[in-house]
Amino acid sequence: MIEKRDFYINGAWVAPLAPRDCAVIDPSTEEPCAVISLGTAADCDRAVAAAKAAFPGWAATPPETRRAHVVRILEQYEARAEEMARAISLEMGAPIKLARESQAPCLPWHLKNFLTAFDQIEWVRPLGPHAPNDRIALEPIGVVGLITPWNWPMNQVTLKVIPALLAGCPCVLKPSEEAPLSSILFAEFCHDAGLPPGVFNLVNGDGAGVGTRLSEHPDVEMISFTGSTRAGRAISKAAAETLKRVTLELGGKGANLIFADADERAVERGVRHMMNNSGQSCNAPSRMLVERSIYDQTVEKAAQIAASIEVGPASAEGPHIGPVVNERQWNQIQSYIQKGIEEGARLVAGGLGRPEHLNRGFYVKPTVFADVTPGMTIEREEIFGPVLSIIPFDTEAEAVRIANDTPYGLTNYVQSQDGARRNRLARQLRAGMVEMNGKSRAAGSPFGGIKASGRAREGGHWGIEEFLEVKAISGWDSAQD
Repeated sequence: MIEKRDFYINGAWVAPLAPRDCAVIDPSTEEPCAVISLGTAADCDRAVAAAKAAFPGWAATPPETRRAHVVRILEQYEARAEEMARAISLEMGAPIKLARESQAPCLPWHLKNFLTAFDQIEWVRPLGPHAPNDRIALEPIGVVGLITPWNWPMNQVTLKVIPALLAGCPCVLKPSEEAPLSSILFAEFCHDAGLPPGVFNLVNGDGAGVGTRLSEHPDVEMISFTGSTRAGRAISKAAAETLKRVTLELGGKGANLIFADADERAVERGVRHMMNNSGQSCNAPSRMLVERSIYDQTVEKAAQIAASIEVGPASAEGPHIGPVVNERQWNQIQSYIQKGIEEGARLVAGGLGRPEHLNRGFYVKPTVFADVTPGMTIEREEIFGPVLSIIPFDTEAEAVRIANDTPYGLTNYVQSQDGARRNRLARQLRAGMVEMNGKSRAAGSPFGGIKASGRAREGGHWGIEEFLEVKAISGWDSAQD
């Protein structure tokens, strides 16, 4: 059991005003692995007040000094990377190999990309040659509230905290109460990096308490939230009264279009991408759309691959998937699998219940449904578990229609050797991101979607600009440049 840590406010660890303990459950064992204090609205107010007091000084800090602080956060991570990986693995069930190789390294990957983008920012620039005495200035928006999820905890913390700090914005972070341990460790990184008091603050809590108070707080100028579409709507409504900026990175129901000329690894790539992180990724390719001429062989291959994927405890070494995060999530995934069966989809791998060799822990069988039709519940709704739906199509136009017929619009995927087709589809698919033939987005590319997936653009210079205001200035004395 990890000892309890309270809140990090104004450069120090402080006790909550009204202590209320919450157990963090290890999803591999269903046993408590840590205890945290849940904050109240009053605790949130303390953190916002600290951030507000820090804003003038931090905003006025030279960019190169803010950059140096962020570099020191990176140095703290590099000294404690294994500790971070183990915290993530314990709190949300990522296998330790995944935690070491993918989850924890999100911090240095995004941080370094932000530094590259930061070095290219022109904080005060001319409007254009037609207006020699006009300038456009980029300035920090103010105190920001950051609300992060449990599924890729350090990925989202880094994508929010680092650009906020670089932009000159003090922040209040509310991590998920399901997976707070990595964020508590990140707070130690910020402390040991020497950030000025009030610039970074952390308050553990639930959405109804700290999350709602951050969203409605009059001294918070911006909320950046990653999580469910349902919660995103609630945050937007709470924030509307104070007219604060809201950026949302929400759910997804990605379509993976596999054509007859796809490369030989396309099916396996799609299945393993879906099952990675136990299916708990908003950009997972959960709908596999397959050209009919290769449909039967694709279904057979997908079923074989899913059946070969091992499931086991997060602490075990090796390439396997771990549990889902909690009992509520496990029950919800089981209900979706049952719904798929009831609505007539053909179960070809996995199914209800835990894998046979596991009788405790929130483990889900890697599950594949074939003969899924548009409109089925498992085709429409985000399951957030290792459940893949396979749908046939006859024409490119039909594939586009099915792919776009969703409330979501985060990531779509295309598998084809036809370059002209790929280019057409990249423009026709309604999503914030399109990845083709297994090529991941490059460093500095923004992450975000459209429609019910939210409209945040996180990463690179877009990620920093979300925390900046644009000021138009006329009458600038260019002789003083």
